[in-house]
Amino acid sequence: MPKAKKSSKRKSFDYNQDRKKMRKRSNKKYNPRIEKLCTFLRHCASDYNKKSTAKNLQEMGLAFDPNRTVPIKKSSLLGPDKPTKAPTGIVTKPYVLNQLQKEANVPERDCKTLSSDLIEYAQYMIREHNDDFKAMARDEKNYYQDTPKQIKRKINEYMRCHPDDFDAFMDSLAAP
Repeated sequence: MPKAKKSSKRKSFDYNQDRKKMRKRSNKKYNPRIEKLCTFLRHCASDYNKKSTAKNLQEMGLAFDPNRTVPIKKSSLLGPDKPTKAPTGIVTKPYVLNQLQKEANVPERDCKTLSSDLIEYAQYMIREHNDDFKAMARDEKNYYQDTPKQIKRKINEYMRCHPDDFDAFMDSLAAP
């Protein structure tokens, strides 16, 4: 009876594999690094190299696997499903949860800016036509042939993104 070819073949070193890359890949997979954005979490993960990510997050009161924490209920025809148990653990670091909630409650600042060309365009239109958006649409400087609604939207965007500049501009119009 013949032997399988693979079983009798001796294992040989694969020179085409980059061992350094393979080690880095496995380290990334099994020891994920918490990103720079959340330095607070990384700082709070004590014994980060000794404990698994799931254990660290469980101690902080956070979920590692959202599918196990909040399972999706499936309706079945056979009968009631057994509820899956979420892993319960003692929260030893509640201050992490409090800090994350505090950061989440801070309102996000609108940091959108407009180009200087668009600001000049809006100022020119307001200077020449005040609130007459139909006249703005017929203006010769309306190179992109914006409709009155588009011009109104651009001016409102200017007012929202640069309120201080807009107020100073309106005050300068009212002064002379």
